[in-house]
Amino acid sequence: RKQATEYSTSSSDEEFESKPSLTHKAKRVLRKRRKLEKETKQLIKQEELKRLHKAQAVQRQLEELEERQRALEIFGVELERELRGEADSGTKDENQMLHEWFELVMEKNKLMRYESELLIIAQELELEDHQSRLEQKLREKMAIDGKSKGTVCSSPQGQTVP
Repeated sequence: RKQATEYSTSSSDEEFESKPSLTHKAKRVLRKRRKLEKETKQLIKQEELKRLHKAQAVQRQLEELEERQRALEIFGVELERELRGEADSGTKDENQMLHEWFELVMEKNKLMRYESELLIIAQELELEDHQSRLEQKLREKMAIDGKSKGTVCSSPQGQTVP
């Protein structure tokens, strides 16, 4: 009888000890999940700041580009007047003015291509930002769904109801 009593006591002790270890494991898993969520949020914030800085740089470059285009436009108007004979060309001959005109056109085309590239980069940044926001919403919905699945109630028929 003593052995049977000791055996039953030791088995109940094991059950008692295993329950706290399960809660300890659950707490550890919960802490890991929270740590991962925190790290993920930090990475998202860093990526968001990188996109913001890049967008600001693109905006500055677009503004500088606009100024250069305005200056070229003013120079082009003057050069065109000289070519037409409406303005005093001074010592410039027609060949030199045509050469300047073609260089001006080439420069203007180059600036327009650069502007197109900058606009594509800006659009890309907007799409990345939109994607990031959608991913964040998805993570939030998945977290909410995960929590609601953890609190499932049973119906009278024995089925689980979310």
